[in-house]
Amino acid sequence: QQWWRWGGRGAIPVSSIATDNLFTVAVPDWRDIVLSWAELGSMPSSWKAALAQWRGVYFIHDRARNAGYVGSASGAENILGRWQDYARSGHGGNRELRDSKPDDLVFSILERTSPDLAASEVVALEASWKARLHTRTTGLNAN
Repeated sequence: QQWWRWGGRGAIPVSSIATDNLFTVAVPDWRDIVLSWAELGSMPSSWKAALAQWRGVYFIHDRARNAGYVGSASGAENILGRWQDYARSGHGGNRELRDSKPDDLVFSILERTSPDLAASEVVALEASWKARLHTRTTGLNAN
């Protein structure tokens, strides 16, 4: 029996070509995103594209210190831009996070907002989350 084909023999019709990479996991719902610091640097491009469109309030949990940090993103590249700052430095310029080890950090989204919501309103939502989660008194928010 012939178990292989010569390249020039027979035509094999192509019925379709996948437009998306079939090996990449689809972007999860924003409520289900929980990423380690290491995963920030290895996200699929489709995830990065979604995070670049999303603005809102995020939470960083330091597992070793058992404390949290609330931040917001409404600038260039939205949540992706902020999280890439953390991926590069491990602390994103935040004073209280400088004492954390990057490998202990876990990132999630608390609230996603409208893409045209004013930055001042996003910051107000951030302040509300800080108050509700007590991250100024028992967490890692110094502001």
